[in-house]
Amino acid sequence: MGGDVTVDAVQGWAAGLDGLHARISHCFRRSEPRRRVLEYMRGLLAPLERKNGWTLAEQAGERCPDGIQRLLNQADWDVDVVRDEVRDFILVHLALRDGVLIVDETGFIKKGVRSAGVQRQYTGTSGKIDNCQLGVFLAYASAGGRALIDRELYLPTAWTEDPARRADARIGEEIAFATKPALAQAMLARAVAAGVPFRWVTGDEAYGQNPVLRGWLTEHEISYVLAIAYKHRLGPRGQNARTLAAILPEHSWEIRSAGDGAHGRREYAWALVLLPGQAHGFDDALLIRRSLADGEQAYYLVHAPSGTPLADIVHAAGARWAIEETFQAAKNEAGLDHYQVRHYQAWYRHITLAMAAAAHLAAVRATAHEKRGAGPDLIRLSMNEIHRLLAKFAYAVRHEVEHILRWSLWRRRHQHRARTSHYRRRGHRPP
Repeated sequence: MGGDVTVDAVQGWAAGLDGLHARISHCFRRSEPRRRVLEYMRGLLAPLERKNGWTLAEQAGERCPDGIQRLLNQADWDVDVVRDEVRDFILVHLALRDGVLIVDETGFIKKGVRSAGVQRQYTGTSGKIDNCQLGVFLAYASAGGRALIDRELYLPTAWTEDPARRADARIGEEIAFATKPALAQAMLARAVAAGVPFRWVTGDEAYGQNPVLRGWLTEHEISYVLAIAYKHRLGPRGQNARTLAAILPEHSWEIRSAGDGAHGRREYAWALVLLPGQAHGFDDALLIRRSLADGEQAYYLVHAPSGTPLADIVHAAGARWAIEETFQAAKNEAGLDHYQVRHYQAWYRHITLAMAAAAHLAAVRATAHEKRGAGPDLIRLSMNEIHRLLAKFAYAVRHEVEHILRWSLWRRRHQHRARTSHYRRRGHRPP
């Protein structure tokens, strides 16, 4: 039938989404949004090419997208309470004492200028300056798996200092400009306050280069491995990171793996250079990673308890790569970037529900691995494969012909109105 996976097992996985919905149902005082949010999450996991208000409404059997749009824009529910419940759900399945918190941002490519926070800015999603929104995220990674547990939308000053744009996107007066490291710090503070079990914080140069964030982590005695630029000055005589690495004797380097990759173990040469000063039993150090293939180097600032083994530090540095895989899974499998919303609150609502759908996949993966492991000739179940099976056996909906034709009529009528409006706005006669 299917080796270690059966149809009954997949149906059991699907029931897990009902359990997650039950966990967050208290956040919705009215039955309509409470029911609709389950359909929304099911739609995010359904085999749909695009997952936006129209397609999710059609998938859910709605007559038009008004109810789904109301869920995102007008319905009365606290999205931050849902976020906290999703985080706690993830911790039930993934939490370990040596967990790692990873901060990073990802881009959401957009057309137009009206979506909250959108502007031309660099995003690693496309590897260039693009018209996009930027979301800053906090991920949790452990030996059990990884998932997104928090999120913030980055608002450039072109938005926070423009009252008209703020009003159009429904950005509240209490929302002020915050840098990406400041948003990361706010999410880390929430994780600490919630008692999330973790040992390390890691992130790329955007966060490692920020002295305020590093100072906050140091003040709270939180260990970190944060990437920095080669020109970052930290030596006893003001040397930068690249200079300190250049003067190291060859015996200072150790070949270690930073974890398993798609093409094998990620092995590099590593060196650790202790820096002057010590506070409350913690050491500061420069960690250097050198490629075995071409000698390319990367640099990290380390703050960790004195005597922490190099292997532990390397493990934390390697954990940062997990967030890229987490972003990819959330986008590809749970529609994280499929939304078509403009308002500030609607962004948080879609993103949080997509995080919940992705959390369900991560929980299924962790549970399935605990129960079955993997055979000698099988890789561990991936989130992609879990989603594929759920989409085929649990979330694929075959609608009546009448429903399909009614939606075709609705789309064409709506598109006609939109085109007519565009022509008239430009002073042209509609075709």
